[in-house]
Amino acid sequence: MQDSIPSSSQGLARNPRLAEFVLALGGFGIGTSEFVIMGLMNRVAGDLAVTVPQVGYAISSYALGVVVGAPLISALAARVPRRPLLIILMLVFAVGNIASAMAPGFWSFVGLRFLAGLPHGAYFGIAALVAAGAVPVDQRARAISRVMLGLTVAILIGAPLGTWTGNLLGWQIAFAGVGGIALLTALLIRFYVPVQPVDTQASPVRELSALLKQRVLVTLALACIGCGGMFAIFSYVMPTLTQQAGMSEALGPLVLVIFGLGSIAGNLIGGRMADKNLMRAIPTILLWCGVIQGLFYFAANNVWTGLLFVGLVGTSMALAPSLQTRLMDVAEDAQTMAASLNHAAFNGANALGAWLAGLAISAGFSWSSTGLVGAGLALCGLVIFAAGRWLEKRTYGVVAQRA
Repeated sequence: MQDSIPSSSQGLARNPRLAEFVLALGGFGIGTSEFVIMGLMNRVAGDLAVTVPQVGYAISSYALGVVVGAPLISALAARVPRRPLLIILMLVFAVGNIASAMAPGFWSFVGLRFLAGLPHGAYFGIAALVAAGAVPVDQRARAISRVMLGLTVAILIGAPLGTWTGNLLGWQIAFAGVGGIALLTALLIRFYVPVQPVDTQASPVRELSALLKQRVLVTLALACIGCGGMFAIFSYVMPTLTQQAGMSEALGPLVLVIFGLGSIAGNLIGGRMADKNLMRAIPTILLWCGVIQGLFYFAANNVWTGLLFVGLVGTSMALAPSLQTRLMDVAEDAQTMAASLNHAAFNGANALGAWLAGLAISAGFSWSSTGLVGAGLALCGLVIFAAGRWLEKRTYGVVAQRA
């Protein structure tokens, strides 16, 4: 597949905001697909004749697809131009979701969720690179944050709407709808996302070299551990507020809305902070996460303070554009691999945070102890950041402001 004439020799977009909107639309579809099943578990279990906990296998299967797909696609598609690759990824994602809606049985559904997860990390990574390359260098993090808005808006609107529709008309409608969004995104990418120069020296070996770079690994560890606290709290936020704070279950959708609004605010503010001073933004945001998540332990004793802190915990999403930009700075020749692995690391954060929070609750601690788990993970993130900077100074002699 060949691209047409580029909008500029550097790949700058004629209309960067429109290109970012198209890329964010794909992220909206991906985010909706990832989170909507959590609100449809009862319907899926009933229709496919399995228990609700067994539906969790489909969630794990999707996450496994993200972890496997990110490095695999980045390596194998190293020389594929980014715009055609984004189109292909959206088409695979569309097939995975539409086929999920048509799955004849439970295990085929689990397998198709794995297929749908494969393009997730690679899409976000490549979309971030395209968005960053379509604007001047001092606006990269903000461009990335605007693309990431698709994911946060999916939490705010996409997943709740898909859950409502799926429970009303059948869970298959939700996944078929996501497939339609993916097909539309693929079409719009062809017309509105700029062509960028192909790196003729790219190769699978060079992309895989990202896994050997110290600064890349440190940044991925930051994403996996430092961001785990947000997922520790979010995974158990409903039973925390209903069983500990006494919130009515009818306010459940409001919890998602508040968390989504916080995520959007954090994403936009984080992008601006990263463009201003990246290496100061990362520890500042980690410190904020630690304080807010720790205070959630106390705030969750009351419905209204609990809801307020749900939104504040959502602002932890400010780390996403900062870490994505950092990876672009340190990946050198393995840009695609590093950018894609960032989203695999975020899925790792999801799994780690939920697991550790579950251990705390199972050990007999209060539901709001998830906040203490989150604060601990943020603190670990700060330690990793400090250790990484020390190693960087020792290895390179001087620590650059951005790299």
